Amino acid sequence: MLASFSLGAEAARRHYRSHHPRLPEVAAIPPRALPYPQLPLPFEIPGAQYLPLAWADVKGWSEDDHLAAYKTFRASCRSINAQTSVPEAKALGGSLIEPCRVAKSLEPTDDATARTFFENNFSPLRISRLGEPDGFVTGYYEPVLEGSRTQTDVYNVPVYRRPSNLFVRGFNQASVSLPNKGSVYRKIGRRKLVPYYDRGEIEDGKIAGRGLEIAWLKDPTDLLFAQIQGSARIKFDDGATLRLNYDSYNGYPYTAVGRVLIERGIIPREEMSMQKIREWMAQNPDGAKELRRQNRSYIFFHEVNLSDKDEAVGAQGIPLTAGRSIAVDKSLHVYGTPFFIEGELPIESDRAKTPFHRLMIAQDTGSAIIGPARADLYFGAGADAGRVSGRLRHPMHFVMLVPKSLDPAVRAARLPVPDPRPSEKIARLFPQPPAAKPVVSAATSGKDETVAVVSPVPLPAPRPVIEPAREPRRPMKNRSHQQ
Repeated sequence: MLASFSLGAEAARRHYRSHHPRLPEVAAIPPRALPYPQLPLPFEIPGAQYLPLAWADVKGWSEDDHLAAYKTFRASCRSINAQTSVPEAKALGGSLIEPCRVAKSLEPTDDATARTFFENNFSPLRISRLGEPDGFVTGYYEPVLEGSRTQTDVYNVPVYRRPSNLFVRGFNQASVSLPNKGSVYRKIGRRKLVPYYDRGEIEDGKIAGRGLEIAWLKDPTDLLFAQIQGSARIKFDDGATLRLNYDSYNGYPYTAVGRVLIERGIIPREEMSMQKIREWMAQNPDGAKELRRQNRSYIFFHEVNLSDKDEAVGAQGIPLTAGRSIAVDKSLHVYGTPFFIEGELPIESDRAKTPFHRLMIAQDTGSAIIGPARADLYFGAGADAGRVSGRLRHPMHFVMLVPKSLDPAVRAARLPVPDPRPSEKIARLFPQPPAAKPVVSAATSGKDETVAVVSPVPLPAPRPVIEPAREPRRPMKNRSHQQ
């Protein structure tokens, strides 16, 4: 029985092969690589867009004082060359080390040599926030204020140093300076952490009488603006000067008092300046107290050993240069990065449109400086610098100077080219459904908002049920089996 079954199966296989010739085997097509297979982008800054330029396309580049910019850049290089830690995980990383090495052995005495240095070691990159054409600048300065070493009837506004119970995770309480962003706590006992006091609580005396007073000022508005600028010079009656720099803050986000006045309709946006804020506060002392407390952020200072001739020290740890140093977003940029800033600013007067095209060096930061093309221009110390910096709130063109080792044009050439776009003939064979039109929903009716509501995707038609055709049964023949 088994023998006859095997012979029948073999006959069936021969019959199938004779009527179904075997097709030749075709090699499997390897999986197609993506257009950008596992390769990093040439140059990437979060939330930014950039465009490589030629030096001839940088407006105003040839008209700048490149020698002055070179001296400021070389001052940053002293700090960069002294670094022994791992480079920061940012777009430029440790790429400034090579230009700084070249600058160390170069002593230019004329503008042409300094300009050649920048053009040979950097590539210009037009940069802005994603979706925006320009960057934005403000100004800052170092206030010069009258004060006293002791409290008097005239000088009764304390300037505080950092309290010992102020705690920042990841930092030693004895650190020279603490970050200007992130959570800050008040340490109670050994374990308990609570948010630190805000401006209103500190002004009401929560940390008074603990020996934290560095000096005393006349006006709380003077202290507010010293905290906004991050440094100050306090002149005493005996002719001595005390230099103060940012040390730490209480952990609350900065709120611009000028923006509060604009939102309340007190000062028009086009007239807003630091001088306007001061005038309003002087005329409205009760309102000024409430306005100050809208900015819950509070800055603590420490004394710095600088003479009257020295400029304020920036976050990079070196003295700033008036007209050449800028504060940038430290979370995106590396200190020492050159930026060429071009546009028009009210330098001469409130309504002036003074052409401004200047190579400036990132040497400082600030809690309100956020974004890839956002800068605070340093103008020096004193009332004149304060008047100029207080007028600045303007869009400007930003050109970031990127070291040649990171030139995105060169690195982009190594990326594979995407597939060509399908022809019109192919596109007609595969028409795409029309895009959904924006529809005003009931939840937003009466508002100036529109919400794009996508129509539901239609379900495919159900497959028809097909009953299989029944084949007629063949009569079974009784076979006699030999036993």
